[in-house]
Amino acid sequence: MTSANRDEMDLLRVGDLSELTGVNTRLLRYYENQGLIRAERSTGGHRLFDPAVVEQIRSVRLLLAAGLPTRVIGELLECINDPDRLEPCAVPTLMEHLVDYDERIASLVGTRDTLQRLIDASTGASA
Repeated sequence: MTSANRDEMDLLRVGDLSELTGVNTRLLRYYENQGLIRAERSTGGHRLFDPAVVEQIRSVRLLLAAGLPTRVIGELLECINDPDRLEPCAVPTLMEHLVDYDERIASLVGTRDTLQRLIDASTGASA
């Protein structure tokens, strides 16, 4: 839908969207470049966003907080119909990332244990 087809008064400028979401305008432009949100253009060339994008940004932020890269979030957009719950189509991807994080955590715990043993051996402390 172009701005010619829709009343620009119903749409949000990037600054308004930033204020509503708490996400700075530079990051909103990045989200747009990554295909995570869509903007229309005003007759003057300004970005205009549907108010529904506010909830979409909330979902994107939640997925970012879960450690997912924007590439993966873009793949999961079709699995977001409710900002508070993902559809089952997201589960395989989420499980894959959970397994990856579990492996990384186990590796870090092993590294930490090795460091602690080296410290203990160097200071004469017992485990």
